[in-house]
Amino acid sequence: MADSIYTSWGRYPQIRQQGIPLQWRSDPLPTALPDTDRLLPYGNGRSYGDVCLNRGGTVLDTRQFDHVISFDPETGVLCCESGMLLADVLRLVVPMDWLLPVSPGTRFATIGGALANDVHGKNHHRAGTFGCHVRSFELLRSDGSRRVCTPTENSELFSATIGGLGLTGLVTWVELQLRRIDGPMLNEESIKFANLDEFFQLSDGSDEGFEYTVAWVDCVSRDDALGRGFFARANHVPARASVSASAYPGSAGFNLPFTPPLSLVNRWSLKAFNTLYYSRQQQNRIVRNVHYQRFFYPLDSIGSWNRIYGPKGMLQYQCALPGVDGREVMREMLRTIALAGNGSFLAVLKIFGDRPSPGMLSFPRPGVTLALDFPNRPDVFRLLDRLDDMTRSVGGAVYPAKDARMSSESFRSYFPGWKEFSHYIDPAFSSSFWRRVGGEVL
Repeated sequence: MADSIYTSWGRYPQIRQQGIPLQWRSDPLPTALPDTDRLLPYGNGRSYGDVCLNRGGTVLDTRQFDHVISFDPETGVLCCESGMLLADVLRLVVPMDWLLPVSPGTRFATIGGALANDVHGKNHHRAGTFGCHVRSFELLRSDGSRRVCTPTENSELFSATIGGLGLTGLVTWVELQLRRIDGPMLNEESIKFANLDEFFQLSDGSDEGFEYTVAWVDCVSRDDALGRGFFARANHVPARASVSASAYPGSAGFNLPFTPPLSLVNRWSLKAFNTLYYSRQQQNRIVRNVHYQRFFYPLDSIGSWNRIYGPKGMLQYQCALPGVDGREVMREMLRTIALAGNGSFLAVLKIFGDRPSPGMLSFPRPGVTLALDFPNRPDVFRLLDRLDDMTRSVGGAVYPAKDARMSSESFRSYFPGWKEFSHYIDPAFSSSFWRRVGGEVL
């Protein structure tokens, strides 16, 4: 067992930690975990901050732990090991007219990572979080116990583990209810909007009629154009359509081959990109059929896109702001970001629905959510502290899966159930994130 460099997708922080590759088959499973402390499961490293990192500890590398245990094509119930990529699940089930019920913005996360971070997608207003569709899972604890957790069996551990950031033990397998579809195509409308008020009008008018909604927002626009962007809404094509090859995503895509010495994201590149990107669609509305991969995972076609932020990496910030007050604070937040000259090429704005998650520490809550990337610079940390103040002011939250710097005080404000959750942490498990926000000694 040697020290290795395991990074998160944000590439900050970069730390050295011991790693143990897990190469188990679904049967038999081990009866105990390694006899050491400070353990943490590690999937494919697609979290942005340090929830998947364990400075000075040991990560359990689950990527080879990736086998299907069972799949019923009649009911859409899938059982697989926790290290299986969402991409591999989709490759198996989409040809049989099934789809993941909830998916984040990348298909290269693992099933275990999706559960541990209780991921959400463009259909949150309809489907809720990933955890809403988990039927059961097995949790291997450091005392050697293997506990099958369901909403009615070991229900407290079920709730603590969904969104529990890998701290309650090692999830070995997950049973998930998939969603029936008629094929891989979505009918998408792309609508240009001029400001934040128009975004809210579009979103409020789309949630009932469209399963998927999301918006790109120009985070450097100001004044009357504050919050302008594109609103995308889509439904599944109700029957198999004749699809040309060009409608499918390219198999290779573009890969950024190296890390530039400096971040390519700065005040000038942001302004130029966002102006050009907003101008690319001449019509106010475009309706088209698109492949689900193009709609759900646009950035997956660019390999190693995180390298554009240079060797220091990036920080992602995603907040959820509830209620009418949250909408007003979002306006002030976008104004603050624009004045600072910071932000990302692909800032995402969406309205969360009110379907509750079974997860104790689940992030989504009814309201508006904004996600965007920032280059790793000292002024960005100061900006994010200001955004934290705004988020706390309306009882909102910041997503742990995308955080690398929130304070302990902020975390406890965002997630008042943290103390109850801490009772279910496996005593041998920890993470860099939890030691930072949970008040443990580093």
